[in-house]
Amino acid sequence: MKPLPLGVRVAAGLAVTALEQARRLPQQLAGLPLTVVSEAMQLSMRVQQHVTELAIRGDDVLSGLRPAEEEPEWATFDEDGEVDVTVAAEEPADDPWEEEERAIAEVPEFLPMYDELSIAQLRARLRNLDVAQLEELLSYEKAHEARPEFVGMLNRRIATVKNQ
Repeated sequence: MKPLPLGVRVAAGLAVTALEQARRLPQQLAGLPLTVVSEAMQLSMRVQQHVTELAIRGDDVLSGLRPAEEEPEWATFDEDGEVDVTVAAEEPADDPWEEEERAIAEVPEFLPMYDELSIAQLRARLRNLDVAQLEELLSYEKAHEARPEFVGMLNRRIATVKNQ
């Protein structure tokens, strides 16, 4: 038997495919709202990530262009008030070695805006750092603020980089 022309075979294949799709349509319609919502949320998250990455890059560029803002004279805070000398004298003095370590430790040159970063901003920058830089940040954090969430995140990132 001689094969049918290509056009006829393609048309028959299209007809069968359309019929199969029409039979599956009721099942697909039931899951369609969930699929649309899921894909919309994924797209939204991708856009948010992209915008955040652009904002971080913009922050990096703009931080070098504009000078640091000085605190205006009229801006006063509760912490700026006079310290009660009697209370200060009663508090135990810090370890002198710890004070010396804090004075010696400076903000790492590869991340000069470290003290102003939020934990989310820091997390985004950690991907580009090697183990030595991460360990330098960790020692700086421990010597200064010693914020538990920052110390924990830096420890986990160091372990991850070492395991890679």
